[in-house]
Amino acid sequence: MEEERYGFSFEEEVKNAVQKFERMRKNNESYFFDVIEFESIIDYYIENSNSVKAYEAATLASEQHPNSVSIQLRKARVLLDKGRAVETLTILRKLENIEPGNHEIYIAKGTALGMLGDIQGAKKMFDFSLTLDSDDVENILFAITSVLQNLNYYEHLIPYLLQLTDLEPEFFAHLYDLAYAYEKTEDYENSIYYYLKYLEEEPFSDSAWYNLGIIYSKLEQHEKAMEAYDFALAINAQNTFALFNKGNILSNLGRYAEAIPVYHEFLEIEPDSYEAVTYLAECYEKTNDLTLARKYYHDAIELSPDFSEPWLGLGVIELTTGNPDDSLIFLRKAVRLDDENPEIWFLLGKAHNAKGEKKAALRCFREALKLDAYYDEVWSELGRIIFREGFAVKALPYLDQAYRIIGDVPGINYLLASFSSCAGNHDKAYKHLILALDIDKELFPDFADLFPEALLTKKMRRLLRENYLL
Repeated sequence: MEEERYGFSFEEEVKNAVQKFERMRKNNESYFFDVIEFESIIDYYIENSNSVKAYEAATLASEQHPNSVSIQLRKARVLLDKGRAVETLTILRKLENIEPGNHEIYIAKGTALGMLGDIQGAKKMFDFSLTLDSDDVENILFAITSVLQNLNYYEHLIPYLLQLTDLEPEFFAHLYDLAYAYEKTEDYENSIYYYLKYLEEEPFSDSAWYNLGIIYSKLEQHEKAMEAYDFALAINAQNTFALFNKGNILSNLGRYAEAIPVYHEFLEIEPDSYEAVTYLAECYEKTNDLTLARKYYHDAIELSPDFSEPWLGLGVIELTTGNPDDSLIFLRKAVRLDDENPEIWFLLGKAHNAKGEKKAALRCFREALKLDAYYDEVWSELGRIIFREGFAVKALPYLDQAYRIIGDVPGINYLLASFSSCAGNHDKAYKHLILALDIDKELFPDFADLFPEALLTKKMRRLLRENYLL
């Protein structure tokens, strides 16, 4: 290179200029820098993400060279990095009058408008910048797409990325960016298409396989998701996210025995993940290895005492093994940590009910239903207590009031059908039974014991037979 013939490189010029600027700051002195020196100093600080020094340099540069477009543009960029879009626009409007054909001005202006939420105004500026320099379209498009990515305007990013991909088909990273943009806009079909296209060119990208796995999971294509995660792990065995997600899929599919070694493998890399320890404990619980389930729930509590899930898990184990007193200890702790979780309130109610504490159980069930009116198991348990205690008729006004507020939830309709029948109001009972079955007839077995033979009218029996429930 020519600069090397003279024993001086551009990098050395930049280094010297920066050192001179640093010396000036340290000694609290005033030095003069020419425009090129200031450009290199500001660029150096921008590239090294030092916004404070970049702003200091840009401010001094604009004072020493107020008519330099390149300096003012850099000051605008620094202000954008600091989120000061309005000030930036003031500078850029002046620059437009000086150099109306400079595409960098309009890219910066589009960035400022985008930051202020005016995406249509931003696109107008970006589109105009593309008309100003036919020889530099690729770089202009790259600048535009970078801005839109940073501002999370993925829907508006896609058309520019498609143009860039057409112009630079050999630059495969554009395919990845397109796939990611489509993923963000929830256009999963196109996202999968571009991830697969990218993987044809870059098959050893574990991040692309991982992202593909996430999309397949969202589409509930679980086998494809796990296959994608396996590819990611084959390329990078340390991809803990892929391991964790694979374990979660297996667990959610009820394949607990297969999930256990996956969670163990994950924990070898991330031993302090209290969530993974909790999920591992749950897998042991589901495979009936309660000794290990208890061990890992306690390990999770040791790692994160304020995480409610392991307390809940221990409460469930004690409840299902006939120890409601111990269950209450764990479930009370869980509900104190997470009082907006309807499942905890429901299980706490079951524990109280197992001890014969009906009022406490009903109070917990009410809390659960406040949080989730569609929690059918709660309606079922609540109905059984009221029915068995002989309070069905007394409970009707409260249920009617709840129905007016909540509306056609299947659980409340089943209870209204049963309790109305107890009260002798058979037309009302039939009406609510029809509503319940229309909404979710698969739930009827959970409420069947609230409809003993003696309560069923001929119409109700016929309705249940027509739905193959008798």
